[in-house]
Amino acid sequence: MTSTLPPHAVARLRSERLACSAKPFLARGGPSGARCPGCRLRPSHCLCALRPQVPTRAGFCLLMGDTEALKPSNTGWLVADVVADTFAFGWARTEVHPGLRALLADPQWQPYLVFPVDYAAPQRVVTQVQPTALPGGAPERKPLFVLLDATWAEARRMFRKSPYLDALPVLGLRPEQASRYRLRQSADAAHLCTLEVAALCLALAGESQAAQVMQAYLDVFTDHYLQAKNQRPVDTADALHQQLHRLCHGGADSLPGTL
Repeated sequence: MTSTLPPHAVARLRSERLACSAKPFLARGGPSGARCPGCRLRPSHCLCALRPQVPTRAGFCLLMGDTEALKPSNTGWLVADVVADTFAFGWARTEVHPGLRALLADPQWQPYLVFPVDYAAPQRVVTQVQPTALPGGAPERKPLFVLLDATWAEARRMFRKSPYLDALPVLGLRPEQASRYRLRQSADAAHLCTLEVAALCLALAGESQAAQVMQAYLDVFTDHYLQAKNQRPVDTADALHQQLHRLCHGGADSLPGTL
């Protein structure tokens, strides 16, 4: 079953990136064959019917490495699935997308650059998401979490070579657990995938339900991805799917129809 929802920001960025590519992008190590355009999985393992959307005040700005939006294992796509106010831009060293500049200057948002604090000047570092009032009694600015969605080496380069981000406060996260992400391996267990970072940001912003939904959605996506890769059927009544359904539907035990 394919999603009838309109393409989100990461899906649009992927389409733009494919349109300007001189040769097809070949994903390595994942499920082979045709893919659903809504979730990037095999049609037999489609996730679109389970896509959650949780209302949040917070938003996300994904600044993505060159091929990141093309990778079926990319979890920034899942962030955009869950949070409607997700924006995505490709990163380039020599130019900045005008939409990105406009977003960072938009007075409704308070941007936070999310990155390990060891790389930032101490005066830029914050550890909490603080309400930011606007003049004249206007509503508080909403948190906008800027995530560098790339490999670790690429993300460090992006952090160093993006002067338009230098004025943003750097939000330091303190994960209490190692990454649960199983579709790519990092040399450092402390490195989290983009969705895990996003979930921590939501928790800091007081959006605990959305954070839990996001983590449960990652678990279900990983299950579908690996089952497709290994040519095995998905059990939509297992504990992972039940957990996602409970979080999305207020504790109800029964699941909707199978995929």
